[in-house]
Amino acid sequence: MDASNGPDIIEEVNLDDENDIVIIPSEECEVMEITDTEDNDLDNADDIVEITPSSEELAEDKKDEGNKYYKQKDYRRALGCYAKAIELYPCAAYYGNRAACYIMLGMYSQALQDARESVKCEPSFAKGHLRMGKCFLAMGDVAAAKSAFDKTKELEPTNTTIDAELRTIDTLNKIDTDLNRAVEVQDYRKALYCSERALDIAVFCRRYKVKKAESLTHLGRYQEAEEIVNDILRSDSTDVDSLLIRGMCLYYQDNIDLAFSHFQQVLRLAPDYAKARETYRKAKQLKTKKEEGNVAFKQGKLQEALAIYTETLAIDPVNKLTNSKVYYNKALVNSKLGNHSQTVDDCSAALKLNDGYIKALLLRAKSYGNLEKHEECVRDYEACMKLEKNANRETRRLLKEAKIALKRSKRKDYYKILGVDKNANDDEIKKAYRKRALVHHPDRHSSATEEERKEHEKNFKDLGEAYTVLSDPKKKARYDRGQDLDDEGHAEFDPQMFNAFFGSGPSPFGGFHFGGGGGFHQSGFNFQF
Repeated sequence: MDASNGPDIIEEVNLDDENDIVIIPSEECEVMEITDTEDNDLDNADDIVEITPSSEELAEDKKDEGNKYYKQKDYRRALGCYAKAIELYPCAAYYGNRAACYIMLGMYSQALQDARESVKCEPSFAKGHLRMGKCFLAMGDVAAAKSAFDKTKELEPTNTTIDAELRTIDTLNKIDTDLNRAVEVQDYRKALYCSERALDIAVFCRRYKVKKAESLTHLGRYQEAEEIVNDILRSDSTDVDSLLIRGMCLYYQDNIDLAFSHFQQVLRLAPDYAKARETYRKAKQLKTKKEEGNVAFKQGKLQEALAIYTETLAIDPVNKLTNSKVYYNKALVNSKLGNHSQTVDDCSAALKLNDGYIKALLLRAKSYGNLEKHEECVRDYEACMKLEKNANRETRRLLKEAKIALKRSKRKDYYKILGVDKNANDDEIKKAYRKRALVHHPDRHSSATEEERKEHEKNFKDLGEAYTVLSDPKKKARYDRGQDLDDEGHAEFDPQMFNAFFGSGPSPFGGFHFGGGGGFHQSGFNFQF
């Protein structure tokens, strides 16, 4: 802590000045008259006896020197001077000044010890009781602080600063009540807010530091929580609350083995620590259940693995990182079972808990592709590219394919129009065209409403376009690669193609045929089913 800046809540503590010090005079020296005799001539200067200052006087000088450094905010050097003064002549004022110096340095344990020594030396020393109250308040001991301030008020009824200190105690008590209520209902954001407000007053309170670290842990801010408990453990390596919180941080970051060693150490130090026992039990159960699911998955028992992973997710919802992995494993099972919508949901749940989970992004992208949600598929692959510092060749390939599929989805699906599989051969494509063309031929629907005729004409035209492309090997290859067909001419429907396909003989509809003008013509015969 910088000696030039004390804690925010501590105003500079007033020192005891010379008026507070009773200087005890040294014993009077006996004055001897020197006579001039021939036998007793004066010796030289080496024979003159110097009078040495008393320890009380030297102590007072050191105190004055310390006060000078204190006013300059050089608290470290002031400490040395006060320590020397106490060594020379222990008294309430010197202990009190050193206590004030320790307070300004944030060293409340040492300050409390000196304040106690000051009131031992002089029970009516009001500043000693006041400084004890400040130390107790900084350390979060509200009852002891109030007792010390009450004693100060008794000794100095006109001291107006005591009322302010007592109001501060009331404020801290209210904050403490709100903090405990927030922890009880697991409102950790409010608990964090309350613990920070409490620490503005009780700056050295271990309990509030632990509450803050615990709230940060539940909010997923593990590094900040670890910094707080590590600072506590540096001064007390056996602090079980801090050890437990550090173990929880490790556990929630999926460092299971090291977390277990912390939990075990806590239970060795405090076997009856209920929170530690419960946390350790959950951690072991979560690890065991997850491993059971993995074994079932590897053995191909997919439904069993699915059930086990679902049970695992209910054990400890707070462990986001481990649960994100369980959701991903569950998504893998659903993917193998062909449950693509459920796979997307599980991957989304995993990403909600860990937004940088690349494996979950890749699997969700694949599932979106299977569901023909091509825009979502491209979006996920692009997100993977951004997350991967050096995107591998496979991810780039998948993104390229997804973009092609997206482009295809924005144009007519000729395979779907003909009702054939993408691997259909020429004969299957011809049969499909013949079958559907006969169904949608406009002459067959001459008596239908205008709206219905337009719909069948559109379908018939789409069938012609589809057959034009898929029956031509070159056009089909370009179409399958997602390339534009405009470079080789648009797949316009040629009405004469129908006549060519079915032959130049009588119309299959008993007299209806395409004329050379490209329009539909009726010969006067009714269509026969």
